[in-house]
Amino acid sequence: QVQLVESGGGLVQPGGSLRLSCAASGFTFSGYTMSWYRQAPGKERELVALISSDGKYTNYADSVKGRFTISRDNTENTVYLQMGSLKPEDTATYYCTGRRGGQNYWGQGTQVTVSS
Repeated sequence: QVQLVESGGGLVQPGGSLRLSCAASGFTFSGYTMSWYRQAPGKERELVALISSDGKYTNYADSVKGRFTISRDNTENTVYLQMGSLKPEDTATYYCTGRRGGQNYWGQGTQVTVSS
C-alpha cells in the first residue's frame, strides 16, 4: 500500500521557518522524483520544489527560490522541505508527491499558516 505522510506544518510568524517532512512507503522511493506542491484557498495548486531520484537535481518555483530547500534521504525514504523567511503568501496546504513515468502518488497534505 502506497503511503506519503506529510508532517511539520503549523502556524508560524512572518520571517519564521518550518521544516516539512514526507515519509514514503509502499513503493521504491529511490526511483522516484519527489516534489512539494501547495494550494492556497481559491488558488490553483502550484509546484513549489522538486528533487530528482538521486537528489542531484533540484528545481524551485521563482516565488520560493533562495528561501526554501528541498532534500531527500533515500535510506529513510523521506523527503524534506526546509522553509525560511516565510511570508503570509506562503500560507497553503503543502502536498508531497512521488512520480515515475506514468505513476504519480500524492500525500494528504499538511497545513502551513504564516501569520502574526
